[in-house]
Amino acid sequence: MRIGGIIQTPAFSKEMKQRYTILIPQMLPIHFGFLARVFAGDGYRVEVLNTTHRGIVEEGLSSVHNDTCYPALLVIGQLVDALKSGAYDPHRTALLLTQTGGGCRASNYISLLRKALERSGFDYVPVLSLNFSGLEKDNGVPLSLRAFAKVVYSLVYADFLMGLRNQCLPYEVHPGDCQKLVEYWTDALLKQMESPAFTRVHANYRAILRDFAALPMKKRDTVKVGIVGEIYLKYAPLGNNDLEAYLVSEGAEVVNSGLLDFCLYCAYNNVFDYRLYGTGRVRAGVSRIVALFMERSQRKMIRAIKRHGVFRPPAEFARVAAMSEGYLDHDVKMGEGWLLTAEMLELIHSGVENIISAQPFGCLPNHIVAKGMIRKIRDNHPSANIVAVDYDPGASRINQENRIKLLLANARLIKEASLSVAVEAAEAPQSRREEMPA
Repeated sequence: MRIGGIIQTPAFSKEMKQRYTILIPQMLPIHFGFLARVFAGDGYRVEVLNTTHRGIVEEGLSSVHNDTCYPALLVIGQLVDALKSGAYDPHRTALLLTQTGGGCRASNYISLLRKALERSGFDYVPVLSLNFSGLEKDNGVPLSLRAFAKVVYSLVYADFLMGLRNQCLPYEVHPGDCQKLVEYWTDALLKQMESPAFTRVHANYRAILRDFAALPMKKRDTVKVGIVGEIYLKYAPLGNNDLEAYLVSEGAEVVNSGLLDFCLYCAYNNVFDYRLYGTGRVRAGVSRIVALFMERSQRKMIRAIKRHGVFRPPAEFARVAAMSEGYLDHDVKMGEGWLLTAEMLELIHSGVENIISAQPFGCLPNHIVAKGMIRKIRDNHPSANIVAVDYDPGASRINQENRIKLLLANARLIKEASLSVAVEAAEAPQSRREEMPA
């Protein structure tokens, strides 16, 4: 419906909470599985959409202006496609999208979705916003403090499982073992969610690390490839043509930062706004408290991995944030802002010099903080092997994969050259000793 020329959908009332099913577009299977359970525990009926067919793109193209960014087209197309599928009663269904609240077009996805619903005849379907920026106050998703704490624990557990999976997947002896273990522990942690065991992270971390370390694995010649980019295309298989699976099939090990880092980035942007401009004092204070809780939870996970000694732990967020110094100020926060550049630099400093930046075609923030910074990063780190891959409804998957294959070929050449230099350096002292007269 339109009120004063503005498209609005009905507000999500308290009476709808238990009667309506809330649909959420998929981005991260492990993470969103946890978050759906948190919502369910707080009284909501939630379903994460796992559809991946081409019809989603076509629905997005018909529902959204083709000049908008690719992630908007996909998530809106997935939601409208679900309503049209007949699998849900539209009169008992609501839709949920996240909003970052920044200058990126992602803050306008809700308005674009409402317009798409009006065009498709679903203007009576409520639209909810999950944000921490004060947007859509009448259509937000209120969560209890207990539920919010579970969200943080869920994000840390999901980041933990995702990191272990990525480090094991290319080396598993029996294909599928790694994914089965991820599913086993995801189910086990979800069952714990309503009990105190869910917060006993130390015991859970030890057990999970033990199980992943026991997986039969063999040594393979792989190259490590980090993925950065726009938050949706960085993770969502629907958006990046299942990039992680493709890299593994090409003999690479994927290195990806956790979703908690992006949440911390959003929280600290409120803190930086207050420090730089003196605005939003209360919001900055609340964000600081939330960020400290998230960082404390992340450090526990990192310490557990270090103590175990088998797997590579992620970097603490404070270290990642410091990486942008000399490149971008913390007031550069459109889209993924300073975080994207900082993630590339942290990957390089941790020894992962092969990086793919996945970004929507025509995304101005990402072209500045990703493509725009690659030259400067390479100037300071000549061995960095970085490629930007654009994703768009009309982009050729073959061209995308060719760019990735070129990155992998360069990575292997660099690896072989460095091994050759190391061998020569190790043999040189022995050769000199043989040449010396008796």
